[in-house]
Amino acid sequence: FFAYWTVLSTGNLWLAALVALLVGLIMGVIYAVITVFFEATQGISGIGIFIFGLGFSDLMFRQQVGTPKPVPRLPSVNIPFLADLPYVGEPLFQRSLMTYLAFGLVPLTVVLLNKTTFGLNVRAVGENPQAADSLGVSVERTRFAAIMIGNAFAGLAGAALVLQLGIFQPNLTQGMGFIAVALVYFGAWRPWGVMGGALLYGVVNATVLQWKALGIIPVSISDLAGMAPAILTIGALILLARRVHAPAALTKPFSRH
Repeated sequence: FFAYWTVLSTGNLWLAALVALLVGLIMGVIYAVITVFFEATQGISGIGIFIFGLGFSDLMFRQQVGTPKPVPRLPSVNIPFLADLPYVGEPLFQRSLMTYLAFGLVPLTVVLLNKTTFGLNVRAVGENPQAADSLGVSVERTRFAAIMIGNAFAGLAGAALVLQLGIFQPNLTQGMGFIAVALVYFGAWRPWGVMGGALLYGVVNATVLQWKALGIIPVSISDLAGMAPAILTIGALILLARRVHAPAALTKPFSRH
């Protein structure tokens, strides 16, 4: 919402993205304090933050905007030569900077988690925080930093959605954040796997929307067909459940006592 409100007030798309990132950081601070320092249950705390954010954005929208108004959208950036390729040029190489940023973050995340001290600390804290603590790693600071990074990009993702659609309305994401969490399981906590799952979800979702527009999917079952991406995700999780192992310390509060 805050990205939408900012661009509606100023017309500045990049300021809107920055505001969304900062709001994500603020929500991250709240969540980190609750879960890291007060050692509250992470799942319940996350649901609470989600409900608060959903209700607060709805309230702000109704008070400050009222009726949805279109805003400028992020312009597409055409990559020379590649954008002119048949079939793949338009869907892959005529996208907004946010899309290219999302793809670029995948290899950067791989390097961060596997080649840097901070990334190795994050992995250690996720698997065995007691052992990491005994080696001098600050479990609290590492978890706090990881939460802040995740929430900052969650805010940026919300801005990308609004600025690519050019509109905002309550519950615009329609639970896509939960799909994102499911995709982490789908990708076995590996950035490339998560990206593959996200692309698969996007292809299925786009195909369903296109078939609806072309009349291939009858109106009588259009709502049911719209559930296809979520059903696919759930089915994949069921098939992978025994093969994928979450980090051992996932959702477990850490205490030295």
